[in-house]
Amino acid sequence: MFEKLKAEFIFNFIEGDRWKYIVNGLGVTLQVTFFALLLGTVIGVIVASIRSSYDQTKDDLRPGPWKVFLTLLNGLCKLYLTVIRGTPVVVQLLIGYFIIFVSSTNTVLVAVLVFGINSGAYITEIIRGGIMSVDHGQFEAGRSIGFSYLQTMQLIIIPQAFKNVLPSLANEFIALLKETAVCGYIGLMDLTKGGDVIRGRTFSAFMPLFAVALIYLLLVIIFSKLVGILERRLRRNEQ
Repeated sequence: MFEKLKAEFIFNFIEGDRWKYIVNGLGVTLQVTFFALLLGTVIGVIVASIRSSYDQTKDDLRPGPWKVFLTLLNGLCKLYLTVIRGTPVVVQLLIGYFIIFVSSTNTVLVAVLVFGINSGAYITEIIRGGIMSVDHGQFEAGRSIGFSYLQTMQLIIIPQAFKNVLPSLANEFIALLKETAVCGYIGLMDLTKGGDVIRGRTFSAFMPLFAVALIYLLLVIIFSKLVGILERRLRRNEQ
């Protein structure tokens, strides 16, 4: 049994340096995940700030251009959240590659943009929940010492909200890592596609597919451990 598995391993990964498909694919997967999370976080902070600002001030704002502008922005944000969260990410990826960014030859950039926009919708709700969880007295205290609304959000509310939602953001990173497995639909040589290429060349499905699954599992275990450490540190800081 051991000799057979050894022979399969050599045939699938060692011969022809086919292990490079896995290593290079892993690098692409981590690259797409990392930059998509950065983009998603930026989008999430902006959209969550608009949504929470509208919810907190809509009853106090006087009728005028600013209220109309904020209402319009809030409506666009709600439309964005509805469309992105209501459609499968693989369909968004195909639309992005074959329709919106059809002139681009950089598949990594397309994947980062699509997954970043997708992740931003979920990060928005995470951060908005964190903003709404901050005591309203913190906002009033910021305004009472002379901060503008934007300064209060930037210096007082958002930093506290980030502390509250860091574990959830870390879990979103794990979910995003697994979602990038569909990058092969646009011909991107990610980890999953690398395993599929090996399978296509050796006509052996067991070893390459289980290797890909094992790598994803190990990455998720590692990141889950890091999330657990982060949560324990945050709890200690609150004591």
